[in-house]
Amino acid sequence: MTTPLDIITLALKSVGVIGVGQTPLAEDSTDALTQLNMMLGQWNRKRWLVYHLVTSGVVSTGAQSYTVGPAGDINVAKRPDRLEAAFFRQIVQSQPSQIDYPLEILEAREDYNNIALKQLQSFPSYIFYDSDFPTGHIYPWPIPQATIYEVFITYKETLAQFTSLSQSIVLPDEYLAALMYNLAVRLYPQYSRQPDPVVIGLAMDALNVLRGANTQIARLQMPTDLVRPGIYNPYSDQIR
Repeated sequence: MTTPLDIITLALKSVGVIGVGQTPLAEDSTDALTQLNMMLGQWNRKRWLVYHLVTSGVVSTGAQSYTVGPAGDINVAKRPDRLEAAFFRQIVQSQPSQIDYPLEILEAREDYNNIALKQLQSFPSYIFYDSDFPTGHIYPWPIPQATIYEVFITYKETLAQFTSLSQSIVLPDEYLAALMYNLAVRLYPQYSRQPDPVVIGLAMDALNVLRGANTQIARLQMPTDLVRPGIYNPYSDQIR
């Protein structure tokens, strides 16, 4: 299995810091591992660099909000930066085919603040996600009643950072070249070296491969507010 040290060694060779048969110094390896983890931290925020989406849910307790993050109501290792999709399910124990209803995502706190009656309990239609750190909060609205609804959110899988130089990299194969060449691009200024256009081109190509493999384009949907109920007849002043 490929390890972070393998990626770092190849990146340092591409930059010209070490030659064939040489091994990087411990300080160089440690610094490069830090750079590698910093890069992964940024990749986690780009949908097209993450290969998988995760859907998790929480049964409604009648609360206004639920926590998302380590040891939260929705327990994930790292709180997501945003929601990709959301829906809720009406739980009917005697019904084998339970129905899911989509939730419209309110992207900004300002939109949620515009809701006049935030404590309203009814059939939910919207959800707002406050990406606080280290634990985020989801606010479904209207507030779903306790025990009869389950709220689900979809978010990006976390690309786990590396804790040691010798651990195995558990990622799809296409990530290895992207990690190595893009790490090399980040190492050029650290060693005051002029970037090689070939390495930069290979780094861009590797990212484009990830983009092609990971991009998912949802079907276009017209907002209901923009869909007209019919054609207006100015002579009869009616909509048909």
